[in-house]
Amino acid sequence: MLRRVALAAVCGAVLSAAPAPEPPVVRVRLETAAGSITLALDTRRAPQTSANFLRYVDDGRLDGTSFYRASRRKMSPGGFVQGGIGTDSHRMLDPLPLEPTSKTGIKHLDATVSMARFERPDSASGNFSIMVGPNPSLDARAGFVGYAAFAHVIAGMDVVKRMLAMPTRPGGDGAFKGQMMARPIPILRAVRLDGVAKPTGRLKVWQMLRRVG
Repeated sequence: MLRRVALAAVCGAVLSAAPAPEPPVVRVRLETAAGSITLALDTRRAPQTSANFLRYVDDGRLDGTSFYRASRRKMSPGGFVQGGIGTDSHRMLDPLPLEPTSKTGIKHLDATVSMARFERPDSASGNFSIMVGPNPSLDARAGFVGYAAFAHVIAGMDVVKRMLAMPTRPGGDGAFKGQMMARPIPILRAVRLDGVAKPTGRLKVWQMLRRVG
């Protein structure tokens, strides 16, 4: 009898320690110097990509970063803005396995949020883009794995459009040429609005360096 009671107590402790599952939609508010933008993350269809983004939010890794890129289409209105940790390796978590649009079904439509990455598919970290108008060229197709769309803007698209119209510098390399904002827009804070925060517990090196400096 005592053995069964002890086992039940252990099982109860394990269950209570297990992290609560995320709601099917988790909202995140980005408080920027240009205004607030609210995102709705699709944790059901893009669970890995959403979880990765929430790790950056819950750790405060997006606080004090910026929107730094305005990619405008030359032949038609629209494009996308890009923001996040940039090249700050002190904020970076492990690279993210790609969840392509062919798997999630989330297309790059107007107001869609997508993870930025390097040339290697499984290389996304803490940078993301917000579409202004549809960008089907970023969806997966034959011979191209595409990018991982995982959320959409539910409030603040006026802020995103103002960012897209910001002046850019003529320099830059490759696809970034002429697209880097002359004055990046600070992301003051990223706030989770749904579910329970799940910080990684990893060292916040960028904060330590700031205090030393």
